Amino acid sequence: MAQIFRKSANNIAKISMISVVLLAGVGFYTWTQLARSSYLTGQYLEIQQPVQFSHKHHVGDDGIDCRYCHQTVETTASAGMPSTQTCMNCHSQLWADAPYLEPIRASFRDNKPIQWNRVHDLPEYVYFNHSIHIAKGVGCSTCHGPVDKMPTVYEENTLQMEWCIQCHREPEKFIRPKSEVFNMAYRADDTDQATRDQLKVDYKIRSREMLTSCSTCHR
Repeated sequence: MAQIFRKSANNIAKISMISVVLLAGVGFYTWTQLARSSYLTGQYLEIQQPVQFSHKHHVGDDGIDCRYCHQTVETTASAGMPSTQTCMNCHSQLWADAPYLEPIRASFRDNKPIQWNRVHDLPEYVYFNHSIHIAKGVGCSTCHGPVDKMPTVYEENTLQMEWCIQCHREPEKFIRPKSEVFNMAYRADDTDQATRDQLKVDYKIRSREMLTSCSTCHR
């Protein structure tokens, strides 16, 4: 019986299969890099706000504690946003007539909250509780970065699942004494690893298996 395909068809078939594998590999690599890029994660992208509040000035220069504005960060899942009254505690006296702060004064006069644009925005299917992280010795700067040096707040980290899992697998590498949770000047090497290991025991941090269980963050 005569051959239907020429012998060269074997080479074409081999080249085709290799090409498909290579293209699939390149496509997968491109997708993983795109998924980690700031284009999708929003990392390092500054978000414009109705009033350009500078954390660098208020936290870095003036030394205002995180909890003065984010009052529920130790007790609830949400860190909370400051009411206009909180702003006016100072700005009814300081820069009280500055045109720059008119949106603050208008919000206070009209009793309408300012619509701040969210910077750290997790998907709806992700559960994150600020209070439990603080209770276990996770510092603000661990997730939010050096906000005391940010004129405009941006995402320091990707907030992707792989980033969260990195900490949940080995929390003893990231926790700090509770007295340092709100200290922006704290550095990781300020506490040795032996102390961190003991803090994990003292703070009753759950096992790696439980921390990496799907139901811990997806409810």
